[in-house]
Amino acid sequence: MIDGYGGNKDKLNDKSLVLRCLTELPQQLGMRPLSQPEVFLAEDNGIKDPGGWSGYVIIVESHISIHTFPGRGFVSIDLYTCRNGLDAQFVSEYFSQVFELKDLETNFVKRGTRYPKANIA
Repeated sequence: MIDGYGGNKDKLNDKSLVLRCLTELPQQLGMRPLSQPEVFLAEDNGIKDPGGWSGYVIIVESHISIHTFPGRGFVSIDLYTCRNGLDAQFVSEYFSQVFELKDLETNFVKRGTRYPKANIA
């Protein structure tokens, strides 16, 4: 999970850039998409959320989602994968460069540590 701060407002408000990330990153990581990426405009809700772009791609290895908040210079990204050995540093640097982020907060959660080795009979 990555929360990015101080990003470039124009890049965070670029639907085609969000779509490019959801297409390009799985390729760069050797992941296999199960669907085409989808990106939607999330309107300002007048309360807390100033609006932005939300997108996702479903991959064999799970999914990637991106939620941008251009008015706040903020992006929230989840890369959920069952793949071992994900290069988290590469992913962080990728998004830092793409959205020109000034600061990152990353949380790596190790899941399925007791995933069964055999199928249930």
